[in-house]
Amino acid sequence: MAQRQDPPQDDLRDRSIAELLRQLSQETATLVRQEMELAKAEVAQKGKKAGVGAAMFGGAGAAGLGTLGAFTAFLILVLNTFMDAWLAALIVTLVYGAITAVLVMRGKEKVQEAGSPVPEQTAETIKEDIEWAKNPKTSATR
Repeated sequence: MAQRQDPPQDDLRDRSIAELLRQLSQETATLVRQEMELAKAEVAQKGKKAGVGAAMFGGAGAAGLGTLGAFTAFLILVLNTFMDAWLAALIVTLVYGAITAVLVMRGKEKVQEAGSPVPEQTAETIKEDIEWAKNPKTSATR
């Protein structure tokens, strides 16, 4: 956010109450718009990070379901030449389960990496704005 330039105090003293209230209203509206834009940008940024993790979950689902079918049958038939069919099917199932577990863990890491969806920067600047509004002369952040 841009630094505010407060007008000299004698300028404010010369203005009418109506003029000061109009200026306060305009500045408050501008501040609220700026804070909303910051919140939107922050949520969009976090959403993009969470989207990568969600895509990993989608990959885990595709791996869990898409590997069924012909390839599964092929593996079971190949293993069946060395062991009973039920044992071959169990081994294939365990391998698929391990692959799915790895994808789920990686997806979870990516979603956690994105962090909380709460716009933390916006919350902090709102706190600063409130502090500045209470003490415009003594607030160190402006």
